[in-house]
Amino acid sequence: MFPSFTGSTRPKRQVNLSGRNNNPFAALPGSRTSSSPQTAQSALAQAQHERMLRQQERERPPAATKIQKIWRGYTGRKQAKGNWRHEWDYKEGWGPRESSETRESLSQPATVAYASKEECLGSLRLLLQFASPRNELDIQRLDRFTTRYLQSIHLQRSGYPADVWTYPLLRLAKLSLATMSAKRTTPLSTRTMDNLVAFLDAVTTAIPRQLASYSHEYFRTLAEAAINHYCSNPRSIESAALALLQPVGDRTGKAYEGFTSEFLATPGLPAVFGSLDGFARGIQYRKLAAALNQVLSSSSHDDILQLKSRDSLLWLLAYFIHFRRVAYSDKQIFTDSPDVQYVKIVSRLISFLADDIGTRIEVSNRIPLSDTSISTLAASPVEPLPAFVRSEILSLINQENVRSLLANFDVVHDSSEGVAGTPSEASALASYALTLLRGFPRRGDEIRMWLFRGSTSRGSSQTSHPAKSLPAIKYFYQVASKSKIYQQISKDPRQTIPMLRPDKPQIRETDLSFSTANESRDQQWRVIFLFLELYTFVLKIMDDEEFLAGTSAYSDQWSWTRKSALPLDQVKDLTLFLKNLSFSMYWNASEIAGIEAAEVKTSLAEYFGGNKAAQNEYRQDEGPARLEEMSIAGVSGMTLVYMKGLVTGVLRMVYERDSRRKFLPRDHWLMTKYFEMDRFISAVVEEEEHRHQIQESYESNEADGKSQGGGDADMDNDDDDDDGFALIGNSHAQQVRRAERLRRQQRKTSRRKQLESVAPRLEILQNMPFFIPFATRVQIFRQFVALDQHRRRGTSDPDMWRFAQMNSGAGDISKHRAKVRREYIFEDAYAQFYDLGEGLKEPIQIRFVDKFDTIEEGIDGGGVTKEFLTSVTNEAFGAVNGMQALFIENDQHLLYPNPSAVDERKATLQQAMYKEGSLDWNENIRDLLRRYEFLGRIIGKCLYEGILVDIHFAPFFLLKWALTGGSGSATKESGYRANLNDLRDLDEGLYQGLLQLKNYSGDVEDFSLNFAVTDTIRTSPTEIKQTTRELRPSGASISVTNENRLVYISYMARHRLQIQPHLQTSAFLRGLGTIISPSWLSMFNQSELQTLVGGASSEISVSDLRANTQYGGLYAIGDDGAEHPCVQMFWKVLQSLEDSDRKKVLKFVTSTPRAPLLGFGNLNPKFSIRDSGNDQTRLPSTSTCVNLLKLPVYREEKVLRERLLYSVNAGAGFNLS
Repeated sequence: MFPSFTGSTRPKRQVNLSGRNNNPFAALPGSRTSSSPQTAQSALAQAQHERMLRQQERERPPAATKIQKIWRGYTGRKQAKGNWRHEWDYKEGWGPRESSETRESLSQPATVAYASKEECLGSLRLLLQFASPRNELDIQRLDRFTTRYLQSIHLQRSGYPADVWTYPLLRLAKLSLATMSAKRTTPLSTRTMDNLVAFLDAVTTAIPRQLASYSHEYFRTLAEAAINHYCSNPRSIESAALALLQPVGDRTGKAYEGFTSEFLATPGLPAVFGSLDGFARGIQYRKLAAALNQVLSSSSHDDILQLKSRDSLLWLLAYFIHFRRVAYSDKQIFTDSPDVQYVKIVSRLISFLADDIGTRIEVSNRIPLSDTSISTLAASPVEPLPAFVRSEILSLINQENVRSLLANFDVVHDSSEGVAGTPSEASALASYALTLLRGFPRRGDEIRMWLFRGSTSRGSSQTSHPAKSLPAIKYFYQVASKSKIYQQISKDPRQTIPMLRPDKPQIRETDLSFSTANESRDQQWRVIFLFLELYTFVLKIMDDEEFLAGTSAYSDQWSWTRKSALPLDQVKDLTLFLKNLSFSMYWNASEIAGIEAAEVKTSLAEYFGGNKAAQNEYRQDEGPARLEEMSIAGVSGMTLVYMKGLVTGVLRMVYERDSRRKFLPRDHWLMTKYFEMDRFISAVVEEEEHRHQIQESYESNEADGKSQGGGDADMDNDDDDDDGFALIGNSHAQQVRRAERLRRQQRKTSRRKQLESVAPRLEILQNMPFFIPFATRVQIFRQFVALDQHRRRGTSDPDMWRFAQMNSGAGDISKHRAKVRREYIFEDAYAQFYDLGEGLKEPIQIRFVDKFDTIEEGIDGGGVTKEFLTSVTNEAFGAVNGMQALFIENDQHLLYPNPSAVDERKATLQQAMYKEGSLDWNENIRDLLRRYEFLGRIIGKCLYEGILVDIHFAPFFLLKWALTGGSGSATKESGYRANLNDLRDLDEGLYQGLLQLKNYSGDVEDFSLNFAVTDTIRTSPTEIKQTTRELRPSGASISVTNENRLVYISYMARHRLQIQPHLQTSAFLRGLGTIISPSWLSMFNQSELQTLVGGASSEISVSDLRANTQYGGLYAIGDDGAEHPCVQMFWKVLQSLEDSDRKKVLKFVTSTPRAPLLGFGNLNPKFSIRDSGNDQTRLPSTSTCVNLLKLPVYREEKVLRERLLYSVNAGAGFNLS
């Protein structure tokens, strides 16, 4: 039996679906199938074809019948309309004529009105039967009828009854609109257009309610006629437009919606009408505002941008601002304080147009208003704003306008839980102010200052006491602190997630804290954002005394700044809210942004205008970057990135004040309960390693792209100014470049976001380091350094690394060796080690030589390197006087970069007759900056190796170190926010002067100050010169007044602390960041960084030092483990000394008076003691390079104490013995 037998003898059915003939004999000449190769597939195809033919046969007769019916209908209608035309011509007074004659006769103006209403109505009804907007003769008939109609109603002033005429007039009005808007090769004559516009004016007056339903077509047609100058008198268009805007009951809103959407979105109307005051006085402003608010609120951001161009929205904004001002100028109730609806509309429009306004206003400011500006206009890639638009938009940035935002809002306290204003009012004001800040970033400080100077009225509803002013900062804090967002996040950080997730916008409103039950999440966020913006400004100009004197009480003698200071209990509550909010934004970042990219309604159109093809081309690369570009609170530009920077910035500014003068509980800033602290350090190290691997993969991909000619290799340099290339190429090429640059920025943001998502602990350490104890952060820092050393060297032992390099074919340690003259230690170090760059992290070998070039004996086992680094820093930072000083010191002998160093070098070059801007000139400036960069590397090397140096930096300079590595900070010192208090560490005299200016009760114009500053530059050891620089454009012509003095103080602090030393500070930080990652530095504040550099300022622990001391020579510990009697006597003497004398001993041995951060176990090299003979008159000596104390074998404690203190106080070292 065959194994495949199934028990059935019936053959299996063979089904061939391939369409091929499998018969091997089919091709033989004698085969029956050779002539007719019929297959299953061909049979099926033939059946389908026959079926299709039969279906066509069935459909052909009905189709023919339908075609005949349509043709008969067309010819019948054509014949009927022809008959009606002849009838109409006959009734109008003509018999049948040739077309040319008819055209000639109809073109003559009709001067006779209709004899009766019935005749006019009959002619109208007949005309509507055949008239077509595309027929030239029908247009002339329409012209004739409208002319006679207008004459008829002029004679009968009461007009015609609306009941019989309504429908015919409405149809004729629609026909007129279609005629005026139809596209044709030959435009209508001016007389015809005038006639039709006058007719529309009359009809609209008769039946406004019916025409209101067609307001969009109506106003679109009038706008087109106006902008194309179709009418001889533009005022007729104005009259027709205003006719539809008269009150007509329930349809007035529709008429105004059409007016705002079509007519007011038309650019260039002032050029047509000359003045728009007639429109402004003829409309009802509140109905206009309500209609525009309805249009904007019912459409999304993308929908509005698709329907209207950005130019149209700019003109709409300008018209609305103008109409409001003119409409209220004739009334006594007008004030500069914007109403709620006004601020909502303006803020929403500015949020759409923030980028356009900012860039195009700047272009307008740069272009002169003369004929010579034509070439500049043609060359500029960004078109300046029209004069009318620019003037109206700039009217928003008005001091009284901004300051009086709160003027009409009374804050009434009826209970202990009194609510400041209403959330809708506060949210509208906040939205308006935020959009002003977004649209005019260069004037941000002025806007914040004007808002800060504003106030509300505070009184009681049950008393007649006069209201007192409530500072704006306190008003917005009251509203913000009552919000659900503030209260819930203050209780639990996890509540931040539903408040920020775009797919979960709902907020449970069970316990109402506001006077309205339907407040939205966006309303609350807007108030919170504006409060934080204002509080950032306040913290920059408020000194510590005013800050700590915050209270709810008031005194008329107090300055406005002091009145604005929040009570410390409110500051504590605020920091709790900000702590929880910022913690969740970083810790739960993936949950907050855990939505599909498709749900985010964002497009490239938010960044620049362009066609949809160009927008869609790069949409695929947006990815996670788009999530952080989502607008929060419905205000464009207020993204998650903006929010992180704002919240973190305010939190750190308050923390810095608490670091200077403690006013919060000791452990207030810690959030260790949210972490597993027993494995926190290991988890952070793992995150750092993971992030480093991701970073390396990105860099590898970018290197591959660069080698293959890719365009993403320069991704990290996208922040450079691109204005030089903006003028190259046509508009399409410029658009492509902008799109490419945007795509690179989005990919960079996506990469950063990925790095953040894999390292939430690192993000918290870098942006809010005070959440973790300082000792823990120091351990993490040392772990990072050890990890980096192992990654680079493969070992932490310098000798093993040198051995590996010598045995490696690619290794070259000659660059890490140097011969240094002690007289020129900094110059030799700079010349030999600058080119190493990041390679300075590796072990270096130093050979000191004297002035005779004789090499000093000794092997660098780490001690010589320490002496070299301390000697370089002592020489570089010790020369704080003279023209060559790179660093100078303040009154407290704290160091910071010489702000005049670059200017002094330029003055020296000018005296040496160098040409400014030449190669030699630029090379000299670069050489100076390279020296700053090298000093930064030296300090970084000390931190990297754990070597303490006795150098003390100014706190404001150290603060810039800490602000270089957070994700919300810049890569250089631009992340630093200059403030008045930091000026105290720079110049005590300047600080006191500005403080007096801020609190001066008289008129500060008596001081004759302006927005310019005089810098003193030393041109020689005995000569100085002064140069004047403007703090803002045209600052020399702007006087400092009581109103703008806060801005002056802010500008002055920014100039002295940030702008003047910018090049020097940036170069130093660039060098420091080469050795120590900026993200590591951001884990510490300014005082903690000083501790990293110079050691802890706490008392010296003798027991800790004794437990971590090594002994040599006669003092070596024997098998019994007992110390030598002289050593025991030394520790007894050291224990009996005052802490100041202990620090002197420590500095005597190690060159620094402070202990290492984590104890003497981390001192490198170890503290060591060895014998130096038995001579009782010999003094102790040291080798600071290896932290070695050479202690003679004293027999008496008194002698040891006297000799030790003598050596310490005499500053003895190698030579005193």
